[in-house]
Order: sequence, then C-alpha cells, then structure tokens
Amino acid sequence: METIRWGLLSTARINQRLIPAIRLSTRGVLAAVASRDEAKAKSYAQQWEIPLAFGSYQAMLDSGSIDAVYISLPNHLHAEWTIRALNAGVHVLCEKPFAITLDQVDSMIAASQRTGRFLAEAFMYRHHPQTRAAFEWVRSGRLGKISLVRGAFTYATEADDGIYLVPEFGGGCLWDVGCYPLSFAQYLYGEAPQSVFGMQILGKTGVDETFTGQMYYSSSRLAQITASLSSPYFTSLEIFGALGRLQIERPYVELPDGHRLAFYPKKGTPVEIPVPRGSPETDPYRLEVEDLHAAIQDGAPQGVSLAESREHIRTILALYQSARAGQAVKI
Repeated sequence: METIRWGLLSTARINQRLIPAIRLSTRGVLAAVASRDEAKAKSYAQQWEIPLAFGSYQAMLDSGSIDAVYISLPNHLHAEWTIRALNAGVHVLCEKPFAITLDQVDSMIAASQRTGRFLAEAFMYRHHPQTRAAFEWVRSGRLGKISLVRGAFTYATEADDGIYLVPEFGGGCLWDVGCYPLSFAQYLYGEAPQSVFGMQILGKTGVDETFTGQMYYSSSRLAQITASLSSPYFTSLEIFGALGRLQIERPYVELPDGHRLAFYPKKGTPVEIPVPRGSPETDPYRLEVEDLHAAIQDGAPQGVSLAESREHIRTILALYQSARAGQAVKI
C-alpha cells in the first residue's frame, strides 16, 4: 500500500486541523467524507475539495474507497464507530478520549486485534517535538528524581447547548481537556497511578465544569491536574525534580508564534530550551497521521499505545468515581 486513502467520519470542526495534516503527509491522501446528511456531506466535500461524499457513515466504511478513517464524533459514539470501521477493514485514528467506559475500550482493542487493523487515540500533542524534548529531559536524569507533574487546561465554552455539556454524550471538562495533562503525566511517569482523588464543580447540565485531580504514582510521585469549561483559556505543564523544574507554557496545542520550554535549575540561571516554531514539519496533527502511516506500512510501534490509552480511560473513570464519593480511589 503506497498511498493511504483517508476518510473523515463526520464534519466536526476539528477536521479543519486534520484536512491539511493529511494533505501534507508523505503517504496519505484525503479521499472521502461522510455525514448523516447527504446534502451536508456533498457541500462539505465541495468546500474542502474532497473527492467523495457519503450520506451515511456505514456507506463510506463499506465503499472500499478508504483505507483509514478519522473519527471525530461526540465521545459516546467513538467506540461504536471505531468497531464498525475496524470490522469493515479500515484503520482508525479516533479522537480523544478513546471511549467513556472501560468495556468500550476493551471491545475496541479486541476488534483491532481480531481484524488486524491499526487503531490509535488522537493525542496530537504527543507527537510534537516539544513533548519529546520534555520527555528526554526527564529520561536523561537532568531533572533528578521527579516528584511532581502539575498541569492545567481551561477554556470557556461558547454555547450553553454544546456537546461538551451533555452528560449522555460524555460531556465534562475532564473528558474534554483534563485528559491532556493526565495523559502527559502518565507519559512522563510511564505508568498509571496507584490511587487518585478528584473534586468537581458541576454545571447546570450535570457535567463537571471544573475538575481538579491528584494522582499518586509508585516511588512517591504525584501529579496534579486542573481542567475547566468556564474559565479563560489557559494551558501549562510543570515537571518538578530534585535538580530543578521544567516549565512548558503551551504543552498541548500548536500555535503559530511557537512554544516555550524552560529549565529552572535548583541553582543558577534558567535555561531556555529551543523548540521549533510552527511549521508543516512540526505540526502535531500531521505527525500523528504519519505515526499511523508508519504503523500500517512499516510495522513501527505507535506513539500512543493501546495499553496506554486504556490506562487513560481507567484513570479518568477512577477520578470521576472519587469525585462522586468524596474519597480517594485505588486503581
């Protein structure tokens, strides 16, 4: 397979980041889009110059016109359509969070293994050079023993009826943006926590509009996360070690004016760590597409493993359980 033909399953706004990413990739081509409304699919295809448009998701999966699909549906539909795609012989890049129950995750992984088709959770920030640089600083020992990872992701929703505010759709700030600092912490520590404690403020629709969580890892290491759907936009991540602190001001998103990664040593002057500015070569969306291409065509290990994605969901569910119970939960 020299060229991987991609389909978009839905016309969600996030597609606007994947469309150029697929087109910039070296081995991918955007072939099709599907919507539940055929007229909408055709209009979208015309707008974005996509060759094929389908009036149902299943029709695109069964068409033989695509090799891989990007699923950007609401959270509660990720599992169903991932499994349908895999059963149709199509590789899947599924938007985060992977799913909203552990049973769903296990069914998705089982379908990938049964069909021999690749499946990946779309945590695009994981493929950015800045993330890899931070990971290398930790693994090299230049921070000394890590004791704490602290991260935040907040923004204010624009509408009262958005899908992120609907409990049945897997709404809530922890599912939507709190998963980013959580996944970053588990990437750095290389494991899931042993116990968690969560606290939440519920909005009028019943979802968590603000969530804070603490996670305890082996070797007496901690992580603290903050997420919100009702606060001004803010992202950060700090890694605290015995020899200093690593600070990332823009850890999860690609912005045109670049990123800032800095090391604050225990003694001495802070060190600015160079990070490439925004370009096609550093675009995390393109890099996550290329990551799936490498898995499909070269047998390369995936940047975000399925085992890791399972631990993301298991930890989020434990945090929600803790917040409801008002006590720590062991994992």
